[in-house]
Amino acid sequence: MKGIRLVLLTFVILFAFAACTRDAAHEEAQPEQGQEEEQQDQEASANTGVTAPLTGLPVDEPLTERIIGVMIDNHTQARPQSGLAQADIVYEILAEGPITRYLALFHSQTPDVIGPVRSLRPYYIDIARGFDAILAHAGGSPAAKEEIARTGYPSFDDTGNGGFVFYRAEHRKAPHNLYTGRHLLEEGEARFGYDQDYEIPALLFKPETEEMTGQEAEWIEIVYHGQYYQVAYEYQTQTGTYTRYIGSEPHTDAESGQPLTASNVLVIEAGHKVLDDAGRREVDVRGEGKGYLFQRGKVQEITWQVKDGVIRPFADGQEVGLYPGQTWVNIIPDNPGLADIVSFKAH
Repeated sequence: MKGIRLVLLTFVILFAFAACTRDAAHEEAQPEQGQEEEQQDQEASANTGVTAPLTGLPVDEPLTERIIGVMIDNHTQARPQSGLAQADIVYEILAEGPITRYLALFHSQTPDVIGPVRSLRPYYIDIARGFDAILAHAGGSPAAKEEIARTGYPSFDDTGNGGFVFYRAEHRKAPHNLYTGRHLLEEGEARFGYDQDYEIPALLFKPETEEMTGQEAEWIEIVYHGQYYQVAYEYQTQTGTYTRYIGSEPHTDAESGQPLTASNVLVIEAGHKVLDDAGRREVDVRGEGKGYLFQRGKVQEITWQVKDGVIRPFADGQEVGLYPGQTWVNIIPDNPGLADIVSFKAH
């Protein structure tokens, strides 16, 4: 009898152990199942066939919001800036003297902090007009303010009736402390009625898998002026993007602390003419000229021209596609031009 009881007790213990093992295995499997579902959701989003017009990256649904362009300061006291990492396209052009300034176009995402915001120039209006983009700025040159007033171009001006779209940050001194952000821009767009009657241009993108041919260009240097306005890009093989530098230091985002990157770097030369003692310029961004397109660690000589209002690269008479991701466009003077301002090499 004792032997029978011992056998029964052993059976009960083994059954209970097996049940616990099954429960534990089921519990451990739950996170993996959740991760699998999340991965399936991401893959479903990528397979919708819908992409962002300015980046070519997959999105859940078509983007119908209006593009917003923000004038962002690049004075040494304005660095690091906020928001450049989230822009779809960034244009860098000389604004006055040796100082460059950015026009950052936001569409697929608009961050909560953008700035510092600075003043406008007419050639930035020319670029924004091609995207039918609202402009956010703090005043402008006399010619830029006259252009806005004459044409009624949609803008938020901190020195005019759009001041409610901006705020002054305490961690910097004026004039390098003016900021805006997603909620303020949306409020301004609704209040001024800018969320109606606009068009979103289409850019040409190539497949991620398409190989890039051309001369090696894993390190790029663009010298606008001296150390403080010398730009560099370093190719990262593992990501297929370029990390951006100012001088010898990575150009970082103030909010995340992470370096700025770009899938495409388009460098073009355009006519520049100094207008006054402040070094303000007239820049021809509506014509055509020579340039370089840097992608995937290589360079392609291109010509640029404006098609459907947007500066685009061409080779052999055909538009050259961009790789999906963020694009930086560096516009430099055609005198002295590409040969003297831009250099590149393999690592």
